[in-house]
Amino acid sequence: MAPAVLIENLHKRYGSREALRDVSFQVEAGEIFGLLGPNGAGKTTTLRCLCTLSAPDSGRVEIAGVSVLEQPKVARQLLGYVAQEVALDKVLTGRELLQLQAALYHLPRPLIAERIHTGLQRLGLESWADQKTGTYSGGLRKRLDLAAGLLHDPSVLVLDEPTVGLDIESRRVIWDFLRQLRDRGTTVLLTSHYLEEIDALADRVAIIDQGTVIAEGTPSQLKDRVGGDRITLKLREFTNAEEAEQAKAMAISLPFVQEVIINSAQGNSLNLIVTPQSDALFELQKALKEAGLPIFGIAQARPSLDDVYLSATGKTLLDADIAASSQRDLKAEQKQRMRSRT
Repeated sequence: MAPAVLIENLHKRYGSREALRDVSFQVEAGEIFGLLGPNGAGKTTTLRCLCTLSAPDSGRVEIAGVSVLEQPKVARQLLGYVAQEVALDKVLTGRELLQLQAALYHLPRPLIAERIHTGLQRLGLESWADQKTGTYSGGLRKRLDLAAGLLHDPSVLVLDEPTVGLDIESRRVIWDFLRQLRDRGTTVLLTSHYLEEIDALADRVAIIDQGTVIAEGTPSQLKDRVGGDRITLKLREFTNAEEAEQAKAMAISLPFVQEVIINSAQGNSLNLIVTPQSDALFELQKALKEAGLPIFGIAQARPSLDDVYLSATGKTLLDADIAASSQRDLKAEQKQRMRSRT
């Protein structure tokens, strides 16, 4: 049986920038699959190629055995796509917008009222159905967008950052709805840079960075691969590189320390992977004291998906997001200077 989604050796360039570099993964029918990564990692580009909105330079893309590149019209009938940005006509009511969407899908007339009623009911929108969407909150707008994406009853639902910018309660409503969809047999593929969202929802995860998949598996499998507990250590609020290297050399010599990464983006803090044991924190503090090294802050925790990313790239997802944002700001500034000169 063909997987619900198959992506193999996907490449995509925008001018000189390589957005996707040999991206490969597959999603099985009836699971929630998460694409996790910082902004600019290639998540949205991957989804756009899957949803026929952008053509890859090379690679294989299939939905339930149907080639997206060779049979785009057939592929579109199998998937629902909800973009990160919600685009609703503010003068239409929720019900009117769904009626318009149903017409665009060419749904048979006898089905339209039934599908709209079901969508409004499942997403708790009945009380707002006949109000103009311009009055909706962000959470209501996202729920209506979900209802629109499901009107044609797709076997695969593709979501790009489904809860970005939403409050906790709105996020919880959408999480519960996506779990219900999965339990009914719908395959869900979503992107996010929220660690807790992927950890809470995804049956399996692919972590993408700089246009390539760097890790794939269940959340538990990925965290187990890190190999132990995590200790985060700050010697000072802003530790100099020499002192951080001294602490790294001391820590790696301890028998229970498996790996040490210096996080320069966070003031040269140290991230240690240690064998799980009750006295690891005490023994590390004792060793630091004997070496004459200060402690500004120290904490121990079980591995997270952020630790998986850190172990693979040497930086946290937050660091990567900040770096990507700074790069975009720099490019925008350079473009503005070019315009000013002309």
